[in-house]
Amino acid sequence: MENFSRNHLKLIGIRQRFFVRYWPVLLIFPVFFFFWSFSLGRYPIGYQDLVRTVYLHYSDPSKIIDLNMETVLFNIRIPRVLVVLMVGAGMSMAGSAYQGMFRNPLVSPDILGVTAGASFGAALAIIQKQPISRIQLFAFAGGILAVYCATRFERMIRYDPVLALVLGGILIKGLFNAGLSVVKYLADPEQSLPAITFWLMGTFTDVVKKNIPQVAIPLIISMILLYINRQRLNVVSFGDEEAKTMGVRTKHVRLEVIIACTLITASSVSICGQVGWIGLIIPHLARSLTGPNYRVLLPVSAILGSCFLLLCDTVCRNAFAVELPIGILTSLMGIPFFIIIFKQKASKA
Repeated sequence: MENFSRNHLKLIGIRQRFFVRYWPVLLIFPVFFFFWSFSLGRYPIGYQDLVRTVYLHYSDPSKIIDLNMETVLFNIRIPRVLVVLMVGAGMSMAGSAYQGMFRNPLVSPDILGVTAGASFGAALAIIQKQPISRIQLFAFAGGILAVYCATRFERMIRYDPVLALVLGGILIKGLFNAGLSVVKYLADPEQSLPAITFWLMGTFTDVVKKNIPQVAIPLIISMILLYINRQRLNVVSFGDEEAKTMGVRTKHVRLEVIIACTLITASSVSICGQVGWIGLIIPHLARSLTGPNYRVLLPVSAILGSCFLLLCDTVCRNAFAVELPIGILTSLMGIPFFIIIFKQKASKA
């Protein structure tokens, strides 16, 4: 039994060293999923037609024979695929960063109540019958407000800032969820209530071309900020006392990580609604491949998260006669994943 455990740990070490050195090879997978997803859908597109239409779109649009294909590609499918990739990468990086900062592997990007705040803001806009752009703006503002309120609790419990953030997030999440329940109770049961319920399930059906910069700007800036803090996250994950002895200003690191993760989560939720579990399960998968080093863990989490969410979105678009909300599929895949993790932990104990 001891020999088996030693061999198992040795294999894990070899695997982690491989991914630490050669993780850029994984970039092949997002590229593969990017092109693969175009061939599937209500309007199937072959790879030759895809290449020809893209080439003619930028070189000589007058030679395009199938204008419907051009419309589907550039107004619907390309914007949707790009947004799904960015949301998956951002949510996975945010989950990895939070798990290290809070030193808890069960932490997800909505720990500070950003998802609850965004849902409340979106619901307010929906009952007022606002356009989709205004709903996204309300959702983003609600998520930012929720996190701002949660971080104020840090002043009340100065001896343990991490505990203060967790408690603040729980309280604010409960407050905004209660507000969401009130809004749903007051909503029109014929129009507004179904719209709120469907939005909360998570979907990318409303993504259009103008959403690309709306998502790309905050997500890319935030992901760069997280990657800049990769070495300090390695130190902070050992605890505040150890980090301070090594010269790391833990308060500044926490603030930068919270800002980056809040922008990522608020931007994502404002575009597609609630998409749970991805910021929780993908960091676990990435950590099993690379180990806890954030220099590699963050980019690998982004790569795996983008592929996972695009795979889920493609299944939701094509598996049934009507499109399945993506939040349902990510939840169905996340629950068995954690059952497997708990069984592995129990067998090692």
